[in-house]
Amino acid sequence: MFRTPIIAMTALALASPALARLSPPERTIIAAADAGGPRDLALLQTLVAQNSGTRNLDGVRRVRDLVLPELAALGFATRWVPMDAVGRAGHLIATHAGRPGTTRLLLIGHLDTVFEPASPFQTATREGTVLHGPGAADDKGGVVVMLAALRAMQTAGALAHANIEVVLTGDEENPGEPFSVARGDLIAAGKRADVALDFEGLVIENGQDYGSIARRSAGDYTITASGQTAHSSGIFSAPVGDGAVYELARIIAAFHDQLPEPNLTFNIGLIAGGATVTRSPDDAALAATGKPNIIPPTAVAIGDMRALSQEQIDRVKAKMVAIVASHLPRTDAQIRFREAYPPMAPTPGNRALLDRLNAINADIGLPPMPALDPLKRGAGDISFVAQDVPGLAGLGPASTGDHTPEERVDLASFPRQIKRAALLMTRLSKEATPR
Repeated sequence: MFRTPIIAMTALALASPALARLSPPERTIIAAADAGGPRDLALLQTLVAQNSGTRNLDGVRRVRDLVLPELAALGFATRWVPMDAVGRAGHLIATHAGRPGTTRLLLIGHLDTVFEPASPFQTATREGTVLHGPGAADDKGGVVVMLAALRAMQTAGALAHANIEVVLTGDEENPGEPFSVARGDLIAAGKRADVALDFEGLVIENGQDYGSIARRSAGDYTITASGQTAHSSGIFSAPVGDGAVYELARIIAAFHDQLPEPNLTFNIGLIAGGATVTRSPDDAALAATGKPNIIPPTAVAIGDMRALSQEQIDRVKAKMVAIVASHLPRTDAQIRFREAYPPMAPTPGNRALLDRLNAINADIGLPPMPALDPLKRGAGDISFVAQDVPGLAGLGPASTGDHTPEERVDLASFPRQIKRAALLMTRLSKEATPR
């Protein structure tokens, strides 16, 4: 990982036709990004070794204690925002005051992982050009790329004039509710910013790096159906009707047939019906009792819906409500939508940021990055600010197996991601704020 010395890299910068287009400070950024590899890897291994599952509040705070000094050393004023009110550890926020009137950058990442202390996946292992470990990519690798990019800017003297706010949430993988509290500080930071940059992972397909200018929403819904219970011999009769399970099946089949459209997905992840249905407190389990010869009075399904715009969300929700309301004989049903991650729509401002990044790719000899199909990545914290500020996601490292015990981060992707981020931030931070 990053073995080229600064002197050799500087010579290459002067000799390369592409790198020759960079300013002297930008060439220093390139060299510093390569030279920082061993330090970056050591920090990544230290972060991964500390469990920070979302509900491991002490573990999240320990990761904060590892990251905070890194930001402080770069001249950031740091503060910790506890989230006791929503049952989470809190958020690390850091600000760097630069030249007045220039573009204000918001950098977004997170301290937590999906791997709680009970998970058997707890340690990091170096496997050649990859690091295998919990959160090695999502998002501890992203945090390391962010810090390394800022450090490269500092080495080149480019950080001094930059206005930057960093928000590292402690519950991205399992956010507290209500979102108005759990994401209130991030939303406020978005309203202050001119550009938002998200340091979750880079997507690579068939050797091609992609830029992310859109992310879909993510929200759950619960359908609860009810019906008359009786002996099974009376099913579909006028006095008894169709029962709760058939009512729920009707709704799900209608969703399947009537809802599909571009950029929309809707899934049923859990379903149960019978004489009784019991839900676990975290909605991760449904338990049913009953018999084949009893018409079930209750049935429950829990699903997930993702869409690309608020207009699409509102329209599809209205269709779902209408489908649920068209009951089979002697049945009833309701649908309840849970608070959801908002979408990050592919706005012209987001596309312009990807164009800026592709100009940097050209200057450092990298291929252009097409916009990633939003179906190919999940929801993220940048969506909470997408209504207020143009943004770009996917500035972290590439990886495979995220959210599974096979999570592996591609160490070879760090240098180019650090350079891209550092150069983009440097160029944007020199410009006058657009508002």
